[in-house]
Amino acid sequence: ILVVDDELLIRDMLYDFFVAQEWDIVVTEDGYKAIDYLKNRPFDIVLADIKMPDMTGLELTGKIRGLYPGLPIVLMTGYPSLETALEALRYKVDDYIIKPFNVNHLYKVVREVVAARRKAAAEAV
Repeated sequence: ILVVDDELLIRDMLYDFFVAQEWDIVVTEDGYKAIDYLKNRPFDIVLADIKMPDMTGLELTGKIRGLYPGLPIVLMTGYPSLETALEALRYKVDDYIIKPFNVNHLYKVVREVVAARRKAAAEAV
C-alpha cells in the first residue's frame, strides 16, 4: 500500500492500522515522492488525498494512470465536490472516500480492490 497525504495524522493513523493488519505500507506527504516510490517498487494500491500542495491527488492520479494504468487508486478528501468526484470518475479511480472516514470501511475497500486486482491478474495468466 502506498499512502499519499500531506496530513501527518492521517499518514500515521493509516500506517499504524495497516501495519497492525500485517500489510506492507509506505507513506509519503507528496505526489512527487509517491512517483519516485512507484518507480522503485511495486504496490498493490495507492491511497491518495485529493487536496495537497505541489501536486493534487487528481494530478497524481493522472500521472499514475500514464505510468501504471492498472494500478488501483482510492482517493480521499475532506473537501468533497461534484467536480472532484467527476474528475475521479474520469480517471477511473477505484473508490472516492470522504474524510473523516471509518478506517474499517477503508480497510474493507482496500481488501476488496486488491483482491479483485489479484484475481484479474491471475485470470490473465
